[in-house]
Order: sequence, then structure tokens, then C-alpha cells
Amino acid sequence: MLPTIATGNVASALAGEYEVANSCRFDDGSSDNLSKTFGTNNGGVYKWTYSFWIKRSTLSEQTITSAKDGSDFGGIKFTTSHQLEVYDYRSGSYILQKITNRLFRDVSAWYHIVIANDNSVSSPDLKIYINGVEETSFSTDNEYSQNETNTWNSNVANTVGCFQAGSQFVDGYMAEFVFIDGQALDPTSLGEFDEDSPTTWKPIDVSGLTFGTNGFYLDFENASSLGADVSGNSNNFTVNNLTSVDQSTD
Repeated sequence: MLPTIATGNVASALAGEYEVANSCRFDDGSSDNLSKTFGTNNGGVYKWTYSFWIKRSTLSEQTITSAKDGSDFGGIKFTTSHQLEVYDYRSGSYILQKITNRLFRDVSAWYHIVIANDNSVSSPDLKIYINGVEETSFSTDNEYSQNETNTWNSNVANTVGCFQAGSQFVDGYMAEFVFIDGQALDPTSLGEFDEDSPTTWKPIDVSGLTFGTNGFYLDFENASSLGADVSGNSNNFTVNNLTSVDQSTD
């Protein structure tokens, strides 16, 4: 069961509330990851959202998810300095790069991270939310241009748990891994603050969301198929090195 979160600190799940049955353990020593190439190129659809819960086990450079097409690639990662970085590198330069000042060093905490992008507007502003609160302090803050084609949401190689070159593997646990194609959602579509404990951020049932063509929802409840997409889109990921023993109830 996934714990609820109080500003990054683990709290007990509340009786009668929505509970997440499973997370997935990723071991960098085993090069665990999931991989998929989308069937549709929606890189020109400038709205998308990533949402996932993550608990780190070690403090190394770790890429949570990536998309790569030759020399063009995007990533969501923890840096060597333990900051969160979201980037898109195309044609030899960063067309998007945001690095938080905030550090993510608590290996006992579950973090809920939501990354919502809409660069169809005149002044694009990719938003990052941590445990329901928007992150506003960045050491690097370079945005997409309006209607700029991006690497994300394209029919290119995508991974969960590492960078494409087979490096920067996640060492920790992930749960409720969601990608929304065509919408830039705020965190209240994906989690909520507890009414009785207003600082406690907790998961909600996301199964009723509209996921879009390339959207997927990995709930890790099928131990024999940890890459199974339960969004209804059948955007299943190939499992690499993960086995049923990596299904966790943490």
C-alpha cells in the first residue's frame, strides 16, 4: 500500500480512503526498466502530463523516464546534485530545461511529481508540482517556444526507469505512473489534500481520466506483467529485467 504524503514525509494511509495496492521496485544493479515506442507521433500535440509517485533508495543520478530519437532526447531525472530536471534536447541545444533549486534527498519519503506541459499558448510555462504544490524556484528555467515540436509524446523509444543509452537507472520504488496525451492537468486531477490533515497529500483513483492516444497508466498490479497499461489504450511496456519479485506493497 502506498503511504500518503505530508510534504514529502511518509504518513499512514487513512482507513476508507483510496489505497494503491502496489508499487514497483527498480534496482539499478539489475538495470531494471520498462520500454516502449508509441504508435502515433503526437509531438505536435503540445499538451501532455506526467504523474508518478517515487521513493528513492539511493542518491545517484537517476532518469525516471526518457524519450529518444537519434540525437534528440528528453528526460525527467534526478541530477547528481539531487535536483529534479525536466529537459528536451533537440538539434544540438536545449529547447526546454528546468532544474529545481529544491533537493530530493529523503530516501524515506514518497514524492508525488506532476509535470504538466502546454506550449500551445503564447507564453509557454511547463509546470512542476511536488506533493500537490507548484514548484516555483529553479536554478535553470528555459521554456519551450509556442507550438514548438517536442520529443515527448512522439513515436520514439521511451523508457521508464533509465536513460535510453542504458544508464542512469532508477534505484527505488515507483507507483501510479501516468501519462496523459492532450491535456495539461493540475495535480488535483491526480491527488488531493486530506480534509482532516490539510498538509497530507494522498493518491486518488485516476482510472476515470481521459488518457489520450499515447496515454498510459501503469499500476503495477499484475506481477507477471509489470508493464501492463490499464488505461484502456493497451500501451503496454516491455519489461526489462523486472520480475514478479519486484512488485511491492510498500
